[in-house]
Amino acid sequence: MDEFVLVSARILNGLLAGIYAAFLLAVMPALHSQTDEVFAEVMNRINVVIVNPPFLVLFLGAPLAAAVLLRWDHGALGITAAGCAVAALVVTFAANLPLNDALADGVSRSDFEVPWIVWHCLRTATAVAAFGLLCRTPAQG
Repeated sequence: MDEFVLVSARILNGLLAGIYAAFLLAVMPALHSQTDEVFAEVMNRINVVIVNPPFLVLFLGAPLAAAVLLRWDHGALGITAAGCAVAALVVTFAANLPLNDALADGVSRSDFEVPWIVWHCLRTATAVAAFGLLCRTPAQG
């Protein structure tokens, strides 16, 4: 069972980190060159569309699988990986989602874009770290 959980944690965390990285490296730079109206319209639409079952499996499953792995792995890699995976989730709920809501409520792009990207960089880094640490975590038993 522990190897199944480890592989699941790796896959889920890797896919989530990839989504975050693609957003950082492609979506946000593409939107940056758009008018304020287009920027807000597209970001608001993405924030609605992304709440779908496959994404939610990744978004919630990645930290959950990393945390469940701690049942078998109490080593530094596993603990740190789970901490990073949970940290990415916490950053999303504490920073990115409130900023998304503010944009939907009409906050200016200048009050949204830079803070959102800063927090997104942090959650991307923690998600990538979680994936990397899980890849280095040996299977138990």
